[in-house]
Amino acid sequence: MKTHTTNYFDTFIEIAEDTKAACGEKPKSKGDSRTVAEMQYEMISRNPYRFTSDEVLFEIFAKRNDVPETEKENARNAYFSKGQACFRASPLTKTYGFGVHFDAEGKMAIYPMESEQYEKFINDNAIKKLKAMRSSKK
Repeated sequence: MKTHTTNYFDTFIEIAEDTKAACGEKPKSKGDSRTVAEMQYEMISRNPYRFTSDEVLFEIFAKRNDVPETEKENARNAYFSKGQACFRASPLTKTYGFGVHFDAEGKMAIYPMESEQYEKFINDNAIKKLKAMRSSKK
């Protein structure tokens, strides 16, 4: 079975061109349920450079779908047997004004668009840069 990945290495994902965010904004819950954006924000902001994209996306999938610990390995294999949307499609990069940096090991951290560090990544020619996906078609 083919395994797909969403991991990047030495890459910075910039905010989407059509974002409405004026600055990095912490995602909020909708009603009683936590949103995907909120879960991604909490997991990454509390643990910078600890997790890869695959780890974050699968862990959130597992939590939202109540995957038991004993079934996680099989569920992970099934999850990545199909292509998954990467962080270029994340609400953090499209809507909430955060760039995502992946280090040489593929571990990630988020940076608000108004931060000095975000600007450093944008101006660093040694790092690959990708734009987040647009929310609307041109």
